[in-house]
Amino acid sequence: MQIAIVLYDRFTALDAVGPYETLGRLPDADTVFVAERTGPVRSDTGRLALTADRSLAEVPHPDIVVVPGGPGQSDQMDNPVLLDWLRTADATSLWTTSVCTGSLLLAAAGLLDGRRATSHWLALGQLERFGARPTGERVVFDGRYVTSAGVSSGIDMGLALLGRIAGDEHAQAVQLLTEYDPEPPYDAGSPEKAPAHLVEEFRNKSRFILT
Repeated sequence: MQIAIVLYDRFTALDAVGPYETLGRLPDADTVFVAERTGPVRSDTGRLALTADRSLAEVPHPDIVVVPGGPGQSDQMDNPVLLDWLRTADATSLWTTSVCTGSLLLAAAGLLDGRRATSHWLALGQLERFGARPTGERVVFDGRYVTSAGVSSGIDMGLALLGRIAGDEHAQAVQLLTEYDPEPPYDAGSPEKAPAHLVEEFRNKSRFILT
């Protein structure tokens, strides 16, 4: 089974690496990082790069598509090369997935019309503009489409999909071996729980038009 993780300039690293470390442990999986062109692709910090070993054109029919989010997503919303590839890959994929604002790219490609989907909490309102049905859930399955909320939720998405494909015990083994047993020092991981002034600050700084 081939898993294609999409890269583009200014993606968020954990959006890609979380599924790579969980879903990528699918037995006998061939996990490849793909981009418009091969070579290093810089994350949103500019200090970290992942290498795209294959171009989009070289991987037209992966079994699983993973689209990360990040600040660079905005620049890709009208990129015909990426959007056309997403449509082509989706036509034959078993699963089409996203992390964070990667769901906006799936929506821009017309793949989430009428479907329940999630994204980063600051971007949820944008999904509706593209015909999706936004929900604040952390991981959302709608048929063969799987979307996940902000950044760290890609780990959960990877494990959840791994369980669907390879069985619960295999997913549990991966969770155990990666020691994914979070005990965050703060209970501020959602806008419902975080201090109100922080939520307001980031809403005001958001690149998205908030409604």
